Amino acid sequence: EAAKWNRMAAEQGFAPAQNNLGALYAQGHGVPRNYVEAYKWRSLALAQGDNQAGKALDALTTVMTPAQIAEAQRLAAAFRPQTTSSAPAKPPSDTPRP
Repeated sequence: EAAKWNRMAAEQGFAPAQNNLGALYAQGHGVPRNYVEAYKWRSLALAQGDNQAGKALDALTTVMTPAQIAEAQRLAAAFRPQTTSSAPAKPPSDTPRP
């Protein structure tokens, strides 16, 4: 259950949830152990200033291959936060305004 809620928040770009989800992947709690996913989520958290994530990344690199680290970095670079609203940010310019 923790993985579900952390994933929802992490996918929206919430750094503490990204770090928590990385921890769950690193330990295999509620999700299969996956160091690539752990590294991806923790590096995203670190990029937003979560310093705890940086310490965890250092530990992860000791159990990962260079290829795994490269894949995790590629996945992190491709990440785009999901938005919670499906409504357009502003009306199209040809829409009459009241």
